[in-house]
Amino acid sequence: MKNILLPTDFSENSWNAIKYAIRFFETSTCHFHLLHVDRLSYMVAGDIPYTATENVIEEVYTKPAKVRLRKILKQISKTFPEHKNHKFHTHTDYNFFIESIKNFVDDKDIDCIVMGTKGASGLSQYLIGTNTNDVIKKIKCTLLAVPENADFKKINEIALPTDFLSGCDPEILEFIAKILKRYKASLRIVHVNKKKAELNKEQQINKNILEAYFAKYEHSFHFLTNNKIEEGIQCFIDSRDINMIFMVAKNLNYFQQILFHSNVEDLSYHLEIPFFVLHEKNK
Repeated sequence: MKNILLPTDFSENSWNAIKYAIRFFETSTCHFHLLHVDRLSYMVAGDIPYTATENVIEEVYTKPAKVRLRKILKQISKTFPEHKNHKFHTHTDYNFFIESIKNFVDDKDIDCIVMGTKGASGLSQYLIGTNTNDVIKKIKCTLLAVPENADFKKINEIALPTDFLSGCDPEILEFIAKILKRYKASLRIVHVNKKKAELNKEQQINKNILEAYFAKYEHSFHFLTNNKIEEGIQCFIDSRDINMIFMVAKNLNYFQQILFHSNVEDLSYHLEIPFFVLHEKNK
């Protein structure tokens, strides 16, 4: 039974991620944990700062959040009346966002976090919100990031960008294979290099491992040359019916160029389809 964490700030963006998660895991037996996190700030009376009491926290933060979480449960029940294999739980917490997420991942044995990514008003790109950005970099748990305008559709083709410099953990390969099998999807393994060059020995070995592992699934390898990794990936996505992207967190130096461009602190990206960031367990 899967445990899926759904952080929510009650925005349309987070509601869209919740809807996508329910549809994506439609055939799986799941416990969905909806979590709202408030960061308490010091309150000031005159010139004297003080921390809110438990009663104040309950009245000002916790009770209103619980009411809104119950509204989401009603909205889910109305939108997905047939999803009988899903159970939903609601949680509130007041802490730093990342600390709350880490605690829930550990305490609830979370298999996957599903979060929305925010749109950038007036821009053609999107922005990865600070929270999603922090989860990607700081929490070793599989994450599914859902752009705010992404609608769930049948998954026909999945892209796996890689530089072939490191091998994939068997559990990650198994996870990808299960998704391919469930949706009868094709895997497109994409390598973008800034200059045309042959794979070195290590890269060729890792390529051969992927080829052998996915032999029984529809798959193909694609080698592109572009000075900007993210542009090469974007061109590939635009040229095909790609519905989802898988990225291996171990390969951070490569995939951060796709998500964050050359500077990991630059949060802009222009992927309009959901993407998984896959972490190796206990690594």
